[in-house]
Order: sequence, then C-alpha cells, then structure tokens
Amino acid sequence: MNDGGIVDGNMSGNRNAGKINENSACGKVWLAGAGPGDAGLLTVKAAHLIEKADVIVYDALISAEVLSRISQNTETIYVGKHSGNHPVPQHEINQILVREAKKGKKVLRLKGGDPFVFGRGGEELETLISEQIPFEVVPGITSSVAVPAYAGIPVTHRDYTSSFHVITGHARKDGTLSIDFDSLVRLNGTLVFLMSVSSMEKILKGLTDAGMDPDMPAAVLERGTTARQRRVTATVGTLKAESDRAGIRTPAIIVVGKVCALADELHWAEDRQLGGRQFLLTRPRQNISALAGRLRNLGAQVIEMPAIHTEAVCPNEPLKSALERFRQHREGKWLVFTSPIGVNVFFDTLKEMKMDLRSVFGGNGKVRIGAIGSATADSLCEYGLIPDAVPGTYNAGELGKELAEMSEPGEYVLIARAEKGSPDLIPPLTDKGLLVDDIALYRTVYEINPLLKEEVIRMLQNGEIDAVTFTSASTVRGFVRAMGESGMDYHSVRAVCIGEQTARAAAEYGMQIEIADQASMDAMVEKITELFGKKQLK
Repeated sequence: MNDGGIVDGNMSGNRNAGKINENSACGKVWLAGAGPGDAGLLTVKAAHLIEKADVIVYDALISAEVLSRISQNTETIYVGKHSGNHPVPQHEINQILVREAKKGKKVLRLKGGDPFVFGRGGEELETLISEQIPFEVVPGITSSVAVPAYAGIPVTHRDYTSSFHVITGHARKDGTLSIDFDSLVRLNGTLVFLMSVSSMEKILKGLTDAGMDPDMPAAVLERGTTARQRRVTATVGTLKAESDRAGIRTPAIIVVGKVCALADELHWAEDRQLGGRQFLLTRPRQNISALAGRLRNLGAQVIEMPAIHTEAVCPNEPLKSALERFRQHREGKWLVFTSPIGVNVFFDTLKEMKMDLRSVFGGNGKVRIGAIGSATADSLCEYGLIPDAVPGTYNAGELGKELAEMSEPGEYVLIARAEKGSPDLIPPLTDKGLLVDDIALYRTVYEINPLLKEEVIRMLQNGEIDAVTFTSASTVRGFVRAMGESGMDYHSVRAVCIGEQTARAAAEYGMQIEIADQASMDAMVEKITELFGKKQLK
C-alpha cells in the first residue's frame, strides 16, 4: 500500500471522482497540515511527504523545528502570511501550486495546523480542480485542540462541558467581528478563538455583552506546543489586562470555558525535564537524529541544522595499498578507528572494492582493533568486531597513548579516519617505534541550509535557543560558515562541546563553553540535562 504515488512516482492517486484527468506529464499536489509547531505532532504521512517532495510551498507558521526536517536539496517556496501582511496574495499561491505541478513535480503545500481550519485550503483545491491537477489532502493536528492540550486544558470534560467550538477571531477590514456572540454564549461549551490576540478586547466584550459571566475562566496561549509556549489564565473579565501585563503576542489563541480552570492542575509540557528548552544541533547530517531523539524524549524542542556532511574518498587506492601492507605484516598490527562514520565508511569501501574481510584479517601476525570511544566501539560491534583498546578518556591523544602502551616496537598501525584527523594520535605511536599508516577514509564538506539560516540567526539573537551542540571542531567551523556575514555575536552562544578539541574551536569565536564529561552522546545528554534540566520533576 502506498500513499498515492509519492514513493514510486505513480500518479494514480486521487482522481476526484473523475473530475481530474491525470497523465504522466503532470505532477501532483499534496495539501498537508504541519501541526501547531512541535515536530513530534507531524503526522507520519506529512513527515514522509517532507522527505519525498520535489518542492515544498510553506507558510509563516511552520516552526524552525519542522523546517529543519527539509533537505537543503529540496526546492522551497515561502508564501508566509502574517496578520495584516500578505506578501504573497492567495491567488498567487494558487497559481504557484498549478505552475509547479504542471512541471511534473511532486508538490507539498505545507500549512500550519490543519489545512482546512481557517487555512484557505478549500480555495487552493478549487483552483487545482479547475486546472485538472491531481491532489490529495493530508489533515494536520489543529492548534485549536493541540495548544490547549499542551497547556493542560482539555477542550471537553464530562464534568464541565460536552462540546467545543472553534471560531476565527480575525476581524474584517473595518475592524468588526463576524461572530454571533449570543449563540456562542447559549452553547455553554468551550470556545476556542484562533487568530484572536489583536481582537481580544472585542471578543471578551462581545461575550460579556451577550450575557457571559465575567468570572468565566479564560486563557490566552502563546506559541503553543513549542519550547517558548506561555499560558495566561484568568477570567473573561480580567484576561485582557493579564495578557497585556504578560506581553502576550501572536501567534496565540484564546480559550474560554470552565475547562480553563483545570490548567493549574493538568499542566504537563513545561514540567518535563527539558520542557521549555530549545537546542540547535550541528552534528554531521549522517548521524544527527540520535542525539535529537534523546533530547526530545526529555521534552526539549530541537532544531537540526547539519553544519557538515561527509563524503567517502573514492576511489581510495591508498587504503587498498595500506590493507595489503596490513595483511602481509608479520608482527602485531592494529586497525584503528576514530568515529562511527569512519567504521561505516570503511566497510562500505571494502564492499565497493569487493574485498572480503577474511582477506584483510587472514594474513600474518596478530590483529587487534582500537576505537576512540564507546560510540565507535558500538559501531564496530555491529560488524562483529569487539575492540581491544578503548581509552578511558575519549580523545585522540589518549587513544594513541593506550595503543603505544599495548604494543611493541615494529608493530604496524593502520588508522582509518577522516581526511583531517587530530594530530595528537600519531606522536605516541611513532615515539614507541610503531609503523603507522594514517589513511583518509572520508572528507568533511561544509553545509549551508539557506532555509534555516535567517530564522536561526533571529532566534539566537532573541535568546530563543538555549544552547548549540558541537561534536567536532568541524561542526564548529561549519556552523560559523553557515551563519556567513551575518554579524553574529558568538559571545552570546552557549556551546555544549563533546570534548576539549571541539571546545578549543568554539573558544576561538568567543562562545560560552561547556564540555561533556566524556566524548559520547550519553555524556552530551547528561551535560545538557545538568545545565538546563529541571532539578525536580513533577
């Protein structure tokens, strides 16, 4: 079962009851909701579409965390609209979808929340139908339910109300509201007003004029489901004053009803160990998600911005020659790895060269294996190899010392690692009289994701990112290069570094340095939790 053709390119999905004549020359549009901000609230299908689409047309309310899931190789078109500011009119957005689909592309129209809850999705579909463009709709989690839930407000509760109602608080051009307040008050249900902060005073007055008790519980919820969500609870009569005092801004929603009184008891999102915290991760693209997942499990919001990626050295004749020397060496010999990426590239390269592992290890002399740390050791174990040497302190200098202590002069060491590895590994080996081949398996390439750059700079300048994680000196340099000529003051950046070498690179730019106790993902998580986590959990 597929999702309408985006996996295998088959455009045989929605025929809209015969109204659309699909053909191979035409692409397809998926109208999808991205949810209210927390990337964990993306539907499985929306997340899949983000990975597979040729072009993504997206709105202003798509969070940086969701945007960070978009590959820099995917074409993106920003059509963001804010209250009172529509740089791309709706009719132009409609035509963008038509134009891109007619190029034969898989087009993802990504909208905040749900595309049909005040999202004008219906208008876009009407245009697609008139142009005979095939489409599918992927519902999203609407902020009208998710944002109250993250604030500890259930929109229904058998002891309080059996209905909830979603109303747009957006005023007409003349400033008036098209809301039947008398009917809303008689419903005696939970009222959720979207796009309503600028009209808050009119909404609350309309409710009280229609007979609602001014002491009815009410709440305004800012940036719900994100790390910067805020909740102000009050009553219909006092909410405006309390909101102004707190400085509430858009995007925010207003909730009115007896269930708002439950927020003080049922709140939970901010109580998680890293709830309310937001981190920028700059690991290599190939292995970024493991750390992100651990931080998200603790309640943090995580923006993944790979600053580098790695490319295998191919063809790799130096490795082929070194492996032959390794096989023929008659005394003891070491095969040494300094990263999980290096382990994976090594075995991929063996496969590419059609070289059997038995031919590598089956020569003369005893073979031993060295790993710089636990993550590298774990990667080797996945290939059935258990390292003989893993230093207690995970860095290149300590690995070199441990290998030297375990070896005799004349033994051979083949180091398979990055093109620009730490120089600290070699001196202890050569001082001991070991024969060393330092072979480049892969090189580091710096990345710049223009989609995220401006948003990340804004968030750093506004103090919305608590810390940036760095797992190598290369990620530090990649991050700085990605920021470009932005005039960024790096003295305000709090850098959580995996080790001393990485910390030295961050210190060159004046960043505030924090160093994990060990060079491992577990230690990184522990350091972040120690620095930013709540001391007492609910």
